[in-house]
Amino acid sequence: MLALKEEDHQTITEPRTMRSLSTDREERNSSALFLVSPGSLHSPAGPSVGGLRMAQEFTHQSVLLEEVVTEFDPVPSGLIVDATVGAGGHAWAILNRRPDIMVIGIDRDAAARKAATERLAPFAGRFSLVASRFSDIAAAVQRGREQLASSAPVVGILADLGVSSPQLDHGHRGFSFNADAPLDMRMDPDHDATAAQLLETISLDELTQLLRDNGEAKYARRLATVMLAGKPQTTSDLVDLVDGAIPKGDRRRGHVASRVFQALRIAVNQELDELAALLEVSLSILTPGGRLEVISYHSGEDAMVKHTMREWELGGCTCPATLPCVCGATSKGRCVTRRAVVASASEIERNPRSRSARLRTFEVAS
Repeated sequence: MLALKEEDHQTITEPRTMRSLSTDREERNSSALFLVSPGSLHSPAGPSVGGLRMAQEFTHQSVLLEEVVTEFDPVPSGLIVDATVGAGGHAWAILNRRPDIMVIGIDRDAAARKAATERLAPFAGRFSLVASRFSDIAAAVQRGREQLASSAPVVGILADLGVSSPQLDHGHRGFSFNADAPLDMRMDPDHDATAAQLLETISLDELTQLLRDNGEAKYARRLATVMLAGKPQTTSDLVDLVDGAIPKGDRRRGHVASRVFQALRIAVNQELDELAALLEVSLSILTPGGRLEVISYHSGEDAMVKHTMREWELGGCTCPATLPCVCGATSKGRCVTRRAVVASASEIERNPRSRSARLRTFEVAS
């Protein structure tokens, strides 16, 4: 394929077979077709997602696609690591724009890796794919280098956090309450404990805090109590328990069940721990002048990214902000995005799940 021309920077398009997600959209009553009827706080409207999954395949609209690619434009030739490659949307756009760039794609979801392999076939020789997670990114990059037979420097890392649209929309994965399914929620079905198994081992205090951390402060203790007592095995079991725990006067919106599902998914996949591991090693992987881009959808994730990048920029400086630094701190680079980049109104209209996306970029000191 031909590289995109400079004047095409604002008009990047792609077939709708790309990665897309929004964790925050799970917190809204309209997310993933989670519509509310008068009879229940969480009753789905429309056809069962589970019944559609064979036709849907692994389909995405990439979030902040133009912005992601543009943020990588200044980096030199080398390797870019797409640490959440999904169906290959961002990787496709990067490879198409920059013929001097190779991409190492990483994902722990086998369905995503299969989709990415098919989508990025035209870039054979410039793209490698590794089954891994954030906490093993250094080893994954080494395996990717070996596949590409390349010693080029890593000039970029991209992490598009959270759950992808197919994981939400394909009810059999157990990520949503729009279809009855085993209470699973694993991004990698071959590893880790399911959400149902987690609820058999977690303590009341731990579950209460988990729910509070995900925005359900008012009923966290009550929900945790009924969830542990009820031992749900399916998504419908969990919905029924949540439904019964919420007073009728608060049954105006579907946000409670969404946040419960989100909290369990984050815990099952250890998402915050994995993000922390990625941030800890990313600067050691990147070459000087390289860039780290992170798209987050949950306030906890975004806060972690924002504070870490700010700490890198300050170099650990402890001096008052109003005075020159005298503590000898050395900056590790600069925050390219002083404020998070968000989706445009037109993108939100095309893909409502992009509404909560927050992109932050850090450039390593040269």
